[in-house]
Amino acid sequence: MKRILLLAVCAISFLCHISAQPNIYELKSPDKTISLQIRSVSTSLEYRVSIADKTVIDWSDFGFVFGEQESSFKIKNPLNKFKTGLTNKNWKPLWGKRSNVQDLYSSSVINVSVDNSINAPLQYEIEARVYNNGVAFRFDAELYPTDILFPDQDPFPVLTECTEFNFADDFTAWYYNGERHNIGPEKLSDAGGERLPIMIIKAADDLYLGLHEADLRADGWPMRLRSEQGSTKFSVIPEKIVGDRDWYTGAWRVLMVGRTPGDLVDSHLLELLNPEPEGDFGWVRPGVYLWDWRIDGAVWEGYHYCMNYDSWTRMIDFAAEQGFQGLVLDANWYGPEFEKDSDPTKGDKARDVQRIIKYGKDKGVGVWLYLNDVAGTNYPIEETLAQYEEWGASGVKYGFMNGNPQEKNRKTQEITALCAKHHLMVDYHDYPVHPFGQMRTWPNAVTREYCKAQLDGRQIFQPKTFVTSAFVNMVAGPIDQNNGFLELHQGRTTRKDNNQEVPSTVTGEIARTLITWSGATVIPDIPEYYQKYPTLLEFLSAEKQPWQESITLAGEIGEYIVMARQNRDGDWLIGAATNEDARTLSIPLNFLGKGKYTATVTTDAEDTHYRTNRETLQTFDPVSVNRKSALTIDLAPGGGACILISK
Repeated sequence: MKRILLLAVCAISFLCHISAQPNIYELKSPDKTISLQIRSVSTSLEYRVSIADKTVIDWSDFGFVFGEQESSFKIKNPLNKFKTGLTNKNWKPLWGKRSNVQDLYSSSVINVSVDNSINAPLQYEIEARVYNNGVAFRFDAELYPTDILFPDQDPFPVLTECTEFNFADDFTAWYYNGERHNIGPEKLSDAGGERLPIMIIKAADDLYLGLHEADLRADGWPMRLRSEQGSTKFSVIPEKIVGDRDWYTGAWRVLMVGRTPGDLVDSHLLELLNPEPEGDFGWVRPGVYLWDWRIDGAVWEGYHYCMNYDSWTRMIDFAAEQGFQGLVLDANWYGPEFEKDSDPTKGDKARDVQRIIKYGKDKGVGVWLYLNDVAGTNYPIEETLAQYEEWGASGVKYGFMNGNPQEKNRKTQEITALCAKHHLMVDYHDYPVHPFGQMRTWPNAVTREYCKAQLDGRQIFQPKTFVTSAFVNMVAGPIDQNNGFLELHQGRTTRKDNNQEVPSTVTGEIARTLITWSGATVIPDIPEYYQKYPTLLEFLSAEKQPWQESITLAGEIGEYIVMARQNRDGDWLIGAATNEDARTLSIPLNFLGKGKYTATVTTDAEDTHYRTNRETLQTFDPVSVNRKSALTIDLAPGGGACILISK
């Protein structure tokens, strides 16, 4: 059974005819600036990537080892008949960074045969794509039973990936690091061990790369990387792939390319490498959501907030007033989340949950329900999700999934599909499988905690953590970081679960809610703290998705970031955030359309500091601006700025 392979800088095996001067297959980006070359050398296949005639990945092995036998590879496409194609389409996402995305790339399909010592070939196809902002490849293999190829072995073939990324110089890199501060900046030669993607590389002052994967299938292993101390070569850590079917499709291996780190943040390459959705997802509602987990214990003028029906109604009323999309109910609503007898449809507060869902629906506000993997495993998951749909829930926050990476990936994709079937959005927490552009195929997969949510990580979450993860983790996809906490006075907060101080400023906190890309911007504080800062609340309420446009205006990894997003009404919002250093920024407004606009600017006050004076700010009188204007803003240490621009 032959299947056309969708190729991305992925693990595969390209080939060309073997000779003293090997033939080289070359595929260039539509603008001719990026080149992917492929050749065969002895019993291996190699590729090389160049950008503007600068080699960034030198000749590197890639592909798969089949079983235990040494194999030779032969490209079945003669070089003089090597065909390339050009695709130029538009994608209109239901929600995302912008409303219209160009899908432009050069592509080619290469047919490869694999011969082993008993002359029983395997066949596969490789499709490569080269965009103006990246390279991708993957393969589709036709498998044969192992007992035919290799007698006395397992009945199914075993594939082991051998893809390498041999970087041409000792570049600087940053990496995803689970629920900890990111690794980096680090020289490639200093890595020496396992690293997790996404991997962001600074190859020059005007050249940044992102190494990741796209369209990871339900039976695939999430990619991990390994290097040796002193080497600039990284390899995909091999996982045995047992072919219990007659074909196998690998994930795309993707190299994203940008002139600035912001170019990677703004890229849609990962999503474009995923299939288009099937069915109607018009019920998905991206936007701002309140959260009951961090309100527990808060006190305002004698009222004690709890995770109960009365507090939920206050939150729903506030969401309706501000035009927020909904409320997320977190753990323990159906009983202790880690106990097997906590029934996710009948336990503890289930009746109050049904009441609050109806109360919210009457006010146009949706309600999400937390579901732990203990309940998701010990109770029939589809029956549970069907019950949530019958109640009228909007989404599910799924936590603490168990299993090895392959098992977690399979379960994640199964639950995502079931949630879509039952009209539920979904947010994965607690070391989830990394994003890989899946929100194109499944628009209900609106976010995941592919980071350390700041209110769970105050022991590691500092201002530099945010302005690093915004340029690293967020390149992989939408992340749920729970920014927007405004009880920032000196001393401990009133919250029960975690009452440590938050090292931020009120203006910086609201700026972070805009900067962070997520289909569900989950904010953690009580209504009164948002009402305490009217201009910040106005900014937050203007975060109306889906976004029409998003532009990273400026920034450096670990230093600062300036993000502009245009909301569904056409207003522009700009959020700026800095690390522990104060800084002054000039922001050109050349992205605006024609005509005059009014800009309202809120910044930290002169004496604001993320350690000692967090709750001070200043809002300036509205000013008239146009596309030739520039705004100068001052950011306090650990702080930020919020700018709302209306026509």
